[in-house]
Amino acid sequence: MKQKIVIAGGTGALGSAIAQRYYNSGTDIIILSRTLRPADKNIRYVLWDAKTPGDWTQELEGSTAVINMVGKSVNCRYNAKNKREIIESRVNATLALGKAIQGLQQKPAVWINAGSAAIFGNSGDEIKDEYSLTGHGFSPEVCKQWEQAFHKIAIPGTRKVFLRIGMVLQPGKGVLKPFANLARFGLGGKIGSGEQYMTWIHEEDFLNLVEWLINYEVSGIVHGASPFPVKNRDFMQAIRAALKVPFGLPNPAFLTRFGAVFIGTEAELVLSGRRVVSSVLAARKFKFKYLEIEQALTQLMKLPEKI
Repeated sequence: MKQKIVIAGGTGALGSAIAQRYYNSGTDIIILSRTLRPADKNIRYVLWDAKTPGDWTQELEGSTAVINMVGKSVNCRYNAKNKREIIESRVNATLALGKAIQGLQQKPAVWINAGSAAIFGNSGDEIKDEYSLTGHGFSPEVCKQWEQAFHKIAIPGTRKVFLRIGMVLQPGKGVLKPFANLARFGLGGKIGSGEQYMTWIHEEDFLNLVEWLINYEVSGIVHGASPFPVKNRDFMQAIRAALKVPFGLPNPAFLTRFGAVFIGTEAELVLSGRRVVSSVLAARKFKFKYLEIEQALTQLMKLPEKI
């Protein structure tokens, strides 16, 4: 049968990457978006507000997979307004999709909901897998409310996967770009202590994982992360090596905090870290193409920048 995949938040960095994986293929891609765009080959855009029922719900009927990638960017100052929007954008979209799926005649085979490895907070050297205790603080609290919204919706007949995603490394865009820019300007040394772990996954492995989750009979919480998280100092060194930049001045914590205020973000995003892996993927022998950070960054830096 012909596949139909519905992507909520399909115009964001990760959602659009998933859509492009299936571009001009035999799979129908429906993107739920708050901005209507013209159809492009097998990709069609449908309006929704990410919180209330509407005509968009009929698009889910008979779908192979529903993938929810909705969430306000955490790359902002954590004032009361932004905190509220960060939580509500994730919870509301998840609840809206869940209720819509419950009301369908032909429910999707699988519902994949994005989450974050940030649920473990700043957890030091401790290795965290799908069965580990979660952390404390604002970021873990966001993730907990996100997951609670997903898990409380029972949908018999639909396989449910909550994908806790690490830092997805994409060529010339997304989270990798500011790190690469620091290195190019000679500021690519360690950030803060440099000892904080960075949980990461190459974009190609992330896309392979999403496709695998659509087709493989796995459910519950899954971590989207390389088996080998790295310390920040090693991550920055690997970026410098990939860019052939011989040195990089370190970024002390106090300067990082000052700079974060100046550019309107939170220093916590780079000064805190977590060492997250996936026991689920290891047990099921999921094959990563890019296991080591040096291999991943060398390949990514060779690619042209994406729009």
